[in-house]
Amino acid sequence: PMTPIDTYIAAAPAAYRDQLTAIRQTIAANLPGAEEQLKYQMPTFYWHENVIHFALNQHHFGLYPTPSAVTAFQATLTAYKTSKGAIQFPLDAPLPLDLIAAITAFRRREIIAKYDL
Repeated sequence: PMTPIDTYIAAAPAAYRDQLTAIRQTIAANLPGAEEQLKYQMPTFYWHENVIHFALNQHHFGLYPTPSAVTAFQATLTAYKTSKGAIQFPLDAPLPLDLIAAITAFRRREIIAKYDL
């Protein structure tokens, strides 16, 4: 059966499906046990709470790892447009999958600490 994220990627323009799949696989690999959901019309990884969302936008891929992660990686994110809880990756540039992996791992450690797992 297709997960909500499968459905989201299948509905995206063909030109961006590979990148969306790469983001999804990168997050999944760094967040074992997370459930795939759709929240706020965005692919969401849920593990004790919303951990990280991502989405295809008109001019960028959005990564939404919560404000704490954006703050923690501020020095690494200078090449990208960021806001309180969001990071924008240009559609026409290679995705920084190592950075996405590191941010996901950071969020996982945060949740482990918060819930004493």
